[in-house]
Amino acid sequence: MLGTVRLATVRAQDGRLTLSYDGAARLHAFLAPPAGRVVVHEEAVPFVSAGKTAMAKHVIRADPNIRAEDEVFVVAEDDSLLATGMANLSGSEMLEFKYGGAVKVRQGRDKR
Repeated sequence: MLGTVRLATVRAQDGRLTLSYDGAARLHAFLAPPAGRVVVHEEAVPFVSAGKTAMAKHVIRADPNIRAEDEVFVVAEDDSLLATGMANLSGSEMLEFKYGGAVKVRQGRDKR
């Protein structure tokens, strides 16, 4: 918490942090690309911003260091933050797969 704003929560089952959109925005501004980023095609922007799953077929680029279950930033091609969520696939798998969900979005920019 930062004042009354939740930035992150500890996930009970594994001790990992889950980011709120506000927490993700702070980290996104601090970390240089491609760190933790999944870049989606422009046609997916309205859906991901609304909190929908980022599908693998829409992923243009992804940080190669992303592992499944990592907390990630979903961004547009101009690196604007669209959402935060949990990776379903590794960064390289997101680029290889053409079907299924790449990132389970937890909180989109338009659904805060």
